[in-house]
Amino acid sequence: MGTTQHRDPAVTLDVSESWALVREAVVGRLAVVTIDQLSPDVFPVNHVVDHGSVVFRTAPGTKLSAAVDRPVAFEVDGYDPDTGVAWSVVIKGIAREVRRLYDVVDAIDLPLFPWHAAPKPRIVRIEPEEISGRRFHILDRPAQVPPRRAAPE
Repeated sequence: MGTTQHRDPAVTLDVSESWALVREAVVGRLAVVTIDQLSPDVFPVNHVVDHGSVVFRTAPGTKLSAAVDRPVAFEVDGYDPDTGVAWSVVIKGIAREVRRLYDVVDAIDLPLFPWHAAPKPRIVRIEPEEISGRRFHILDRPAQVPPRRAAPE
């Protein structure tokens, strides 16, 4: 009969460690509330950290119109299966489209590239008002939970 090991509770990360994890993350999730639906929407985006802000590229559409000049949340997380440690960082702030010429020129030089061929000509910067992060150990799976099985072919 298996046991679930007790681990320390979640640890709150300081701002510096939270930013370091955001920098390392490959993809994050942008959470917005659309004006017409009044319901949240979540979009995966690749991003970079630049001067204490999160920058991503996008095309005109729901993501851009719901995010720009409005409060947003941006979340990244990760898990190391070897150590059983997981982490999550949430940034809350205002998303602003990069429009001034010298800011656009600086942003274009960032190592930020779309993942697919569709053009992403608009650059958005999330100006953080709050950042919170935590790290915790994943509980061991109890022995009574059967392992996942592959679907029959």
